[in-house]
Amino acid sequence: MTTGEFWVALALAIDIIFRVIALVIVPRNRRPQTAMAWLLAIFFIPYFGFLAFIAFGSRRLPKKRREKQKAINGLLRARSSLLGSGIVVTPEDISSRPEFPRWLAQTVHMNERLGAMPMVAGNTFELLPEYHSSLAAMTSAIREAQHTVHVEFYIMSSDEVTQDFFEALGEAAARGVEVRVLFDHLASLRITGYRDLVADLKRRRVEFRAMLPWQPWRGVYQRFDLRNHRKLLVVDSQIAFTGSQNIIEPGYRKKRHRISGLTWLDLMIKIEGPIADSLEALFVSDWYQETDELLETPQPEPTVTDESASLWGQVVPSGPAFEGENNLRLFNAMVYGARERLILSSPYFVPDESMRYAITTAAERGVDVNLMVSEIADQNFVFYAQRSYYDELLLAGVKIWLYRKPTILHSKFIVVDDSMSVIGSSNIDMRSFSLNLEVSLLMADPHVVGELGDLFETYRHNSVPLTLEKWRSRPLYQRFIEGLARLTATVQ
Repeated sequence: MTTGEFWVALALAIDIIFRVIALVIVPRNRRPQTAMAWLLAIFFIPYFGFLAFIAFGSRRLPKKRREKQKAINGLLRARSSLLGSGIVVTPEDISSRPEFPRWLAQTVHMNERLGAMPMVAGNTFELLPEYHSSLAAMTSAIREAQHTVHVEFYIMSSDEVTQDFFEALGEAAARGVEVRVLFDHLASLRITGYRDLVADLKRRRVEFRAMLPWQPWRGVYQRFDLRNHRKLLVVDSQIAFTGSQNIIEPGYRKKRHRISGLTWLDLMIKIEGPIADSLEALFVSDWYQETDELLETPQPEPTVTDESASLWGQVVPSGPAFEGENNLRLFNAMVYGARERLILSSPYFVPDESMRYAITTAAERGVDVNLMVSEIADQNFVFYAQRSYYDELLLAGVKIWLYRKPTILHSKFIVVDDSMSVIGSSNIDMRSFSLNLEVSLLMADPHVVGELGDLFETYRHNSVPLTLEKWRSRPLYQRFIEGLARLTATVQ
């Protein structure tokens, strides 16, 4: 054997060993489609694929953050055990209400086991489906704050639309209210005017932190695409807002959006009652993650429940700091529990295999399944991956509604039958299930379902129905792009 032949044989042996090792390591604790996507990347582009796997193969947060989450969960469970029966909803309470399905008690138990927060009673709600009105409602609540204002949003921007919101924060801080602000580091950094945001908060003497900072030069590192996607505001531990909206003007300060007229349509919900305390506990958890400061909040008082304060709700946090994919498990339970009607509204729809089977199975067994998505999108790659699922959904009987451009329908909610619903920050996509820190609010209340049903009808009247015949007439090149996007979208 010549020297050249030796090196060729050695390179071939290393390559084979490398691929065999990949077959053993990559599939561990991953979805089959995710493992397959990584293996294909490693086999076809071995060196680049391997380096990408090293950088992005693990979706776990650093060990310190996971340990902090476990500590917080222990405190939350200890705290919930001290709440009286006037607040915590028990399995017996659920079984005594004939309008609620039998599976609700098991789902609530699962959520509490995974996310450490119980279902609580005695809440009032107000849906806020209009962008500027919801921002005004949040600003008004801040102006009335007496003790604390806790703000946590994926994206924040100090601009002409949000100026009053930031002025209210400054005014509250000036009169002695404890104002704390969290925003996602990279998500806000990529928005025009990030330095203005930081300068504005400093000028107003508002305490703030950037969540999940990516600063490897300072020894702060994790996968840079692990992001905190939550949106919530809590005032005086009694009033809270959550949903899909960020604190930014509805065109996201992008020139191409202004030119095309692209704007975001969102949904927020205002809650008064013990749910506000649960959302504040989530803020406390995230503040502790970023600052090592464990905030103390007042114990919620028992509330006399009547028709005006009857909402039962449960906050379900999810993200890489938790062992299970809490939001995916919740959504699957909701979909499989549907008997008559299922409404899904999600701007980004890239379900994993379990969610895809749950939705198509619901349609196949006769449930009226409606999927509300946008006619256009701001993220083309995700948009094409999303479109790759339409054929299978339509064939199963799912009704797909495309909200007319140039609006991006960003509302995120689920409606099941006549009494169950979810509103939150989570999309129905694998990124939200595996990589993002999200918050979902499970609600057992016919009144919420009624208002969400009315909102869906409003959306539907401004949407285009997608038929199987029309969909299958699309060009071949689009199908190719969709297939490629779907394959790469599973790499998590």
